[in-house]
Amino acid sequence: MVIGLQLTLAIVSRELDWKLWGLSWWVWILSVGPETVLLVALGWDPVRQTLERIGQRRKAALTLLSIISLQNALALVALIGSLVSGHEKSGGQLLLKGMTIWGTNVIAYGLWFWGFDRGGPVRRREPDPPPPDFQFPQMENPQLAAPDWHPHLVDYIYISFTNSIAFSPTDAMPLSRWAKLVMLSESGISAISILLVAARAVNIFK
Repeated sequence: MVIGLQLTLAIVSRELDWKLWGLSWWVWILSVGPETVLLVALGWDPVRQTLERIGQRRKAALTLLSIISLQNALALVALIGSLVSGHEKSGGQLLLKGMTIWGTNVIAYGLWFWGFDRGGPVRRREPDPPPPDFQFPQMENPQLAAPDWHPHLVDYIYISFTNSIAFSPTDAMPLSRWAKLVMLSESGISAISILLVAARAVNIFK
């Protein structure tokens, strides 16, 4: 979904000559390469099994995720710079840019939560995993959960989505300090993307 948004924005930007703080349409496809590689590494069995066999799956995933997060953060800085300098004149254009950055942010943070909670997806399924970083409702009420319930990627994406919308935890509560700080940073970025960008887009909508 995020890759589709980025490609759509890149194509539209190229056709309509949209700029991002002086940067051309290609700025929106910088993350597509790492995102595609990450998607293949996590979702395609032959590649995933090869990385697991050589013990590099986690390192490869976190490296690619770091690149994606950094590029998205730079895109947000550029968007704010473009907004402050008065270059954003179209509400529809600004709204699409903000939505793309926000959507990328939600997926990236969901993957960060998934990759680090209790040592990561592999470590938390092993005997004697680290203490949980997030307390899910199923952990508090095991009688309401399926036998041997454990969180999947979609659970972490949901945490990220609700945290970025409500600016606070609504599903799972952060327990560790790193989880609280990461959720805090996501809420801050989301507040800028939604409150500032979306509000300005509605104001100048044409």
